[in-house]
Amino acid sequence: MDRLAGVWSKPRNRKLAALLAFTGALVPAPVAGVHKFYLGQPFWGVIYLGFSLVAPMLPNVASVFEGIWYLSQNPDEFDQNFNDGVPSETTPQPLPQPVDLTQVNAVAEAMRQLDQLRADGLISEYEFEQKRRQFLDRLS
Repeated sequence: MDRLAGVWSKPRNRKLAALLAFTGALVPAPVAGVHKFYLGQPFWGVIYLGFSLVAPMLPNVASVFEGIWYLSQNPDEFDQNFNDGVPSETTPQPLPQPVDLTQVNAVAEAMRQLDQLRADGLISEYEFEQKRRQFLDRLS
């Protein structure tokens, strides 16, 4: 039972919810409303099942409209409505900028020389740290 609790606590996917809604529209009536259970709305899922016994086409038609509604929402709006604002679909992260290796090598060489000056006692620890930060700032 704990394994199922973990599945239902995960963010719901907009495209899967729409697919389940369309499946409920195409398959015989008892399947209509399964998307409501997936979205964590079991009360409405039971209502769909009840209507499938009284008016079999009503849940199928409603499922089509809901499937279209899910797909017409942008992912943020869907997450706000069905995931308490937690993103369900990962947004692509920007690629890191390429690093200029010649600049990295120049800074590394300068830091080696700076460290040698510190080791020889020609600059203080404070001066070394200031210059080290300046060199590292050049890289970013």
